[in-house]
Amino acid sequence: MKILVCVKRVVDYNVKVRVKSDNTGVDLANVKMSMNPFDEIAVEEAVRLKEKGAASEVVAVSCGVAACQETLRTALAIGADRAVLAETDAELQPLAVAKLLKALADKEQPQLVILGKQAIDDDANQTGQMLAALLDWPQATFASKVEVADGKATVTREVDGGLETLSLALPAIVTTDLRLNEPRYVTLPNIMKAKKKPLETVKPEDLGVDVEPRLKTLKVSEPPKRCAGIKVADVAALVDKLKNEAKAI
Repeated sequence: MKILVCVKRVVDYNVKVRVKSDNTGVDLANVKMSMNPFDEIAVEEAVRLKEKGAASEVVAVSCGVAACQETLRTALAIGADRAVLAETDAELQPLAVAKLLKALADKEQPQLVILGKQAIDDDANQTGQMLAALLDWPQATFASKVEVADGKATVTREVDGGLETLSLALPAIVTTDLRLNEPRYVTLPNIMKAKKKPLETVKPEDLGVDVEPRLKTLKVSEPPKRCAGIKVADVAALVDKLKNEAKAI
C-alpha cells in the first residue's frame, strides 16, 4: 500500500507574526518557517503505518515555492521514502492546493492520503475535504486513531458527544488531529540520509492545474488590543457597564 502524505510550509508556531504596514498581509522577511504541526503528525502516522507493515511506501508532497523543499526534507528525515513538490510562486488557496493534490494522487495512485486537518497560518480547514470531493473518495476528518487492515481504514475521531469510529473503504482521505500521535524527534543521521532521498519537482502546468486565486484579500489587520479589566463596587454597577458600555446585555 502506498500512502501520500501532504505537508505545508508555514510560519513557525513559536513566532509572533506581524502585519505589514500597508495591511496587505503578514511580514515573512527573516521569519523562521517550519512544517505545519498538523502535517507533521500526518507524516508521523504514515511512517508508523509503514513500520507496522500496513504500508510499503510513504510519499511526501507539498505545494508552493522552491523553499518548500526544506519542509519536504524534514518529512524525508522523519521517515518518508521520497518527495514531490508542485512548485509555484503563485498564491495558493485551498481549492488550488486540493486540485494539485488530486493531480498528484491521480499520478501516484495511493491507497491512502493523510494530511493535517488545517494549517496554522490560514486555519482554513478545507483542503482535505475538497480533495475528498474532487477524488470522490471517502473521508475521515479530525482523526485521533487510525488503523489499516483488510483493505479498510478504521478511524476514530473526536466529536462533541465523545468519540466516533468510521470504517472507510480504501482509497480514502484522512485528516489528522492533535491527539493522533506525538511526532518523533528528527535525528542528525536521518537528516543526512534525507539529503540522498529522491525529491521530484513538477509545475502546476505540467499537471494541467490552474492555480489562479479565486479569492482576493482586501485587508489584513491585527486584532484589537484588549482593554485592562476594572473592578466594580456591586452587581448593579456590573449590570450597568455590561448594558451601557459593553453592550453585552
